[in-house]
Parts: sequence; structure tokens; C-alpha cells
Amino acid sequence: MKLMIKYRLFLAMLAATGAVVLCMFLIMQWSIGRGFLAYVNTIEKERVDRLAQVLEQSYATKGSWDFLRDDPGQWFSLIDSTLPRELIGAEPPERRERRMARRAQILKERGFTSLTSQQPPPHAPHRFESRVVLLDASYRRVAGPASIPERVTLKKLSNDDTVVGYLGLLPRLRLTERHQLVFVQQQQLAMALIAGVMLLVSAAISLPLANRLVHPIKKLAASLHRLASGAFETRVTVGPLDELGQLARDFNTLALSLEKNEQARRLWVADISHELRTPLSILRGEIEAIQDGVREAGPESMRSLHSEVLRLSRLVDDLYQLSLCDIGALSYRKSDQDLVPLLDDSVGSFVSEFEQKGITLTAELPSARPCRIFADPIRLQQLFDNLLDNSLKYTDPGGKLVVRLECHTDRALVTLSDSAPGVTPQELERLFDRLYRVESSRNRALGGAGLGLAICKSIVEAHEGTIDALPSPLGGILIRIELPITGSRP
Repeated sequence: MKLMIKYRLFLAMLAATGAVVLCMFLIMQWSIGRGFLAYVNTIEKERVDRLAQVLEQSYATKGSWDFLRDDPGQWFSLIDSTLPRELIGAEPPERRERRMARRAQILKERGFTSLTSQQPPPHAPHRFESRVVLLDASYRRVAGPASIPERVTLKKLSNDDTVVGYLGLLPRLRLTERHQLVFVQQQQLAMALIAGVMLLVSAAISLPLANRLVHPIKKLAASLHRLASGAFETRVTVGPLDELGQLARDFNTLALSLEKNEQARRLWVADISHELRTPLSILRGEIEAIQDGVREAGPESMRSLHSEVLRLSRLVDDLYQLSLCDIGALSYRKSDQDLVPLLDDSVGSFVSEFEQKGITLTAELPSARPCRIFADPIRLQQLFDNLLDNSLKYTDPGGKLVVRLECHTDRALVTLSDSAPGVTPQELERLFDRLYRVESSRNRALGGAGLGLAICKSIVEAHEGTIDALPSPLGGILIRIELPITGSRP
């Protein structure tokens, strides 16, 4: 079974917190043990310093260490005298006297004399008495354990600036006293409880936090389901400027694009149906009139039928060209071309037609140097022919068309500027929309289904150029085309 993202986030946050808490717990456990051991060693080092002062005072009084060799009990008495005051004060005097007397009696019964080979009564190896040793100036043992480890640090004992002995203490390597172990265990238990509470708090925080993080994702997923079902008007609320907010903005942009595309598709289908229905209705009416005997199947009827068939054929051809552009199947055989002769040939092929309509056609082309672009000459010829034919159809008789070519360093600029009639700025923005026709002078009565300029736009964009429609200073429309020069292509 797949875990929901909410629970995966929860487990991820809990695992991360658990790892941090575990590391902290282990480090604190180690730190408590090591720190407390260092603390105990520091306390014992201070006790050694006090014992050294007591021994130096005793040596100054006795004049030698023989008093300790003869009576080992005094060694333990001196050691006991260095206990912290709070520990000494905690023991009643009578009890201390009894303890010291009992220790002396034990030493006497066991026959301890001044022989250095004899040892004091055994103590636990971890006790302070068992780890402190007194040596004379010749490094011979006076009191303490018989074996002296090499790692023990010796402290000099002096009398009148003369070294009279050495006092050493073997540091603890681990805690062994019961009360010390109990203290460390209590601290470790407290740390374990704190770690457990931290994990519980983390779990209590992580689940609502995971819910909060997943909530916008769930809303976005629900909106995506509605969008996939065709509800392109679906929008989501844009949150903060983070990744989810950017995703919401991208979703709204996608939904808006899909909504516009759907509207364009419906309008496209409706317009195509309308454009096809008109010539088909005319053909059907004329054929039915001939069948009913209303009209004769003479040359005039045939010319009318042929005219509608040609019009329908042009419409179907234009639709086919646009569909090829949409699917990227329109073939382009590009090569280095000089734009000057291409444009000159197109203008030359329309000269007689413009003269017949009484329109002045002027071409301003550079002659000093070629204007080379990387293009398909056939498609460019189609582009220029469509634009010239469009101007021929819609420009009033007695008007003017100026074709101009400017060759710059990185681009070629082609402009076609004709005279009246013109169009409104709102209509200029839609001239390149498919099946769009201006409802005034430039309409279907003059021929065309509003696909020519859409095809022109597709051809220009296929050549990595731009095409725009602007008001012409001559009173009509100015078509502006920019195409990249060969050397400026990436």
C-alpha cells in the first residue's frame, strides 16, 4: 500500500528529529560520564595538593618519613585529614575516633612493623588510599601501594628548599564508587526521558505541519482533476512566493491557455463551417436550379459553378496549409538567399495587375549590396505574393503601394505601405488571426476567407522573424516584416 505524501512528510520529519535527538542523547551520555570522571579526578588532585601540604608539615616536625614506616596507621590518618570539610563535618567525632581506633587495632593485630616489605591492610583498588603513593627522595616507597605504575604523576615534597620526597596519584580511568555510578545513571535516565519527550513533541508538531504543507498540494491536485475533465475555467488561489506559489501561478497560466485554445478551437470550427457552408450553399442552389429547369446548364451557369468551386478549392488549400503549419509538417528547404531579387521578382509579377486597377506600385530596393538571409525562396515568394495580392484587392483605385527593403547588420526589414482604406487599431491587432476579416471595406465581398495573413504569419515565424500590422502614413495599412540576416543566426 502506498503511503500518502502527508504521512511520508510526517515520517521524514520525525526521522530527522529522531536522528538529531539520538545523536544528542549519545553525545550527552558520553559527555556526562567523561565530564563527571574529569570532575572526580580534579577533586582528587586538589586532595593530593592538601595531602602534600600536610606531609611537608609533618616532615618538618618529625625530620624524616620513619614515623610513617613505623606506624602505617598515621598514613591513613593523614589521608583522612584531607577529606573535604563537608565530609569530615558530616561524621560525628565519637564515631571518627572509634573508626580510627579500630583501624589502629587492626594494624596492630596484623603485626605491621617498620619493614617496607610489609603492606597495609588491603583496600579496594579504586579507592583513593589505594592509588596514592609516597616516595622518599631516592624514589623508595614510604607508604601506599607496592607497585607504582609508570604513568603516575609525581609531586615534589620539599623542606627548606630540599626535595625530601614525592607524592603521586594514579588517576581514575572509570567511575567505580556506587554513589558516583548512581548519579551518572540518574543523569542518563533524565536525558533518556528528555529525549523521549522531545520525540513526542516532534511527532505532535510534525503531523499538523505535514497536513499544512500537503493541503495546498491536495487543492492543486483536485483542480488538476477538474482541468483534466475539461473545466478550463478552473483557477487556484496563488499563495506565498515559494515553490507552491509558483506552481499555482503556472497552473493558472496553463488553465488560461487551455481556455483560450478551447475558445479558439470552437470559434475556428464555427468559422470553418460558415466559410464552407457559403460556397456549398451557392453550388447546391445553382445545381438544384439547373435540375429543376429554372436555369439552363449553359456557359454562364458553368462559369458560376466553376467560380464557386475555385473559391472552395482555395479555402480548402489555405486550411490545409495552416494545418501543416500547426503540426510542423509544412516543408521548408532553406538556403542562403539574396532577398533583393526575390522581392523584386514578386513585385514585377504584380505590376500589370496594379496598373489595370490604377494603383501605383513602387519598389525601393537596395542595389549597392545583397541582403542575404537563410530562407526557403518558394515560401518567401508565397509570403510576398499573398501580401501584394491582399493590397491589390483592398486598396482603392487610384491609390498607392510602396514596397521597401532595408538591410541592416543583423536583420532585414521589409515594409509594404498602401493607401486607403485603413482599419481601426483594434482591427489591426487581429489581422493575423485565422478567419478574421474586417467588417468594412476589406471584407469577403472582395474575396478571401481571412486565412492569407495567418499563413503569412506562419511563414515568417518559421524563418525566425516577426510580422506586424501598423497604420500606414499613406492612409491604409503598413505591413512590417523583420527577418534575421544569415550572419546573425545563432
